[in-house]
Amino acid sequence: MGKMIEIRWHGRGGQGAKTASLLLAEAAFNTGKYVQGFPEYGPERMGAPITAYNRISDERITIHSNIYEPDYVVVVDETLIGSVDVTKGLKKDGAIIVNTSKSPEEVKKLLGNFDGKVYTIDARKISMECLGKYFPNIPVLGAVIKVTGIIPENEAIKDMEESLKHKFATKPDVIEGNMKAFVRGMQEVQG
Repeated sequence: MGKMIEIRWHGRGGQGAKTASLLLAEAAFNTGKYVQGFPEYGPERMGAPITAYNRISDERITIHSNIYEPDYVVVVDETLIGSVDVTKGLKKDGAIIVNTSKSPEEVKKLLGNFDGKVYTIDARKISMECLGKYFPNIPVLGAVIKVTGIIPENEAIKDMEESLKHKFATKPDVIEGNMKAFVRGMQEVQG
């Protein structure tokens, strides 16, 4: 199989990690890539830890299992760092993207022996400023697009706008705020 990128998402129920992984899969599919996007649930309740996954490839994907050695890990809720081994299996040349107001250097200290790249995005701040509520998934998704380079940014912006127009056809204000949050996620990721 050609170059395949695998991503593991860690979040809590209600934060949109599953939705973000599915939006990423849809956007990559729309650029001609082969994709998988799927969640793994423990107890299905608000606030419970959840894991979601993406596989994105230029060739047909024949693997149908969870992802044990991801290229990237996305942490939508930084409090999971203390309770979940978010770097487990992460490739040595991989990277982790964390939603936090902390710097990449501060987060690296929290991750113990992880030697890979660390990126941070303050999705809370962006979400509150763009949407007036805390929905971290869209700014985090913007950061993922920037860090991974899976999809060209201009195509990702166009695709995100189309997806949001479809999903929120009767709420144009929601579309505008989410688009601002998405673009700021790409612009403000640090690392």
